[in-house]
Amino acid sequence: MLPAKKVLLAEPRSFCAGVRRAISIIELALERHGAPVYVRKEIVHNHYVVRQLRQRGAVFVDSEEEVPEGAVCVFSAHGVSPQVRRNAEDRRLDVIDATCPLVSKVHQEALRFSREERTLLLVGHADHEEVEGTYGHAPDRTVIIETVEDARQLDLPADTPVAYLTQTTLSVDETRDIIDTLRSRFTDLRGPATDDICYASQNRQDAIKAIAPRSDLVLVVGSRNSSNSNRMVEVARRMGVPAHLVPEAGELDPAWLDGVRTVGVSAGASAPETLVEELMERLAVFGFEDVEIEQVAREDVVFSPPARLTRQDAESSLSRGGRA
Repeated sequence: MLPAKKVLLAEPRSFCAGVRRAISIIELALERHGAPVYVRKEIVHNHYVVRQLRQRGAVFVDSEEEVPEGAVCVFSAHGVSPQVRRNAEDRRLDVIDATCPLVSKVHQEALRFSREERTLLLVGHADHEEVEGTYGHAPDRTVIIETVEDARQLDLPADTPVAYLTQTTLSVDETRDIIDTLRSRFTDLRGPATDDICYASQNRQDAIKAIAPRSDLVLVVGSRNSSNSNRMVEVARRMGVPAHLVPEAGELDPAWLDGVRTVGVSAGASAPETLVEELMERLAVFGFEDVEIEQVAREDVVFSPPARLTRQDAESSLSRGGRA
């Protein structure tokens, strides 16, 4: 007799504190200023979130140059370069910054190492918005490293004063390999006091490592342009388990379930829980109704919106005769 079909549901999963903050910033901006509120790039890398906010009046643009002069403009959670900020100031945009505080930390590290006249080795994907923003803080001193091979082939003397920084949504294991390679190559290498890879990316990858050995298949809910979601899929595959990214439940291929008795399910940090629920409902149609939770960490991090938005909450309350 075959064992019952089962879902191993990973925790933590879905929204992290930075994503929650970024989404709440747009929602508060729409309440305060009304539509349209312009957003430079996708606020977070999830098609569902972007679609929902667009329906409420957010207008997503590729460049601050597309925003009408003087309009409200939200910078995405991935952060921007100083040049983008200067452009926005020149256009007299009313900027609301939704940069994740963990990304802002990397920007400050880039400035600090640059002041020390070190060559910055930025580990990340060159085409990712977060890397573009960090690179822009010290473009004349920064080299982007995408792979271990890139680190090996760096054309710099071993005694060059260098420092490494990393994109926050990378694979923990692959990043460690790259940093180990840099350490073996350079005698004067500095790094951040704590890892740049964010707690949410690490927790979600750890959860995949916990469920993959007990799964015949791993499904990660997330958009195709979500770095942290793609890294979760890669983690499962490196462990020898078939894994797929599922942007939404309708993209689940029933053929993936052939011969499968246990499905591991998680979601990237930019994917809303409602998409996980829809996938679970879809899996139940195929007999995967038994659900077991696998929890590897508890997350209680909260990032508050900018004071200008929350302060207006208090002012509005007072104007109505309420108490702040």
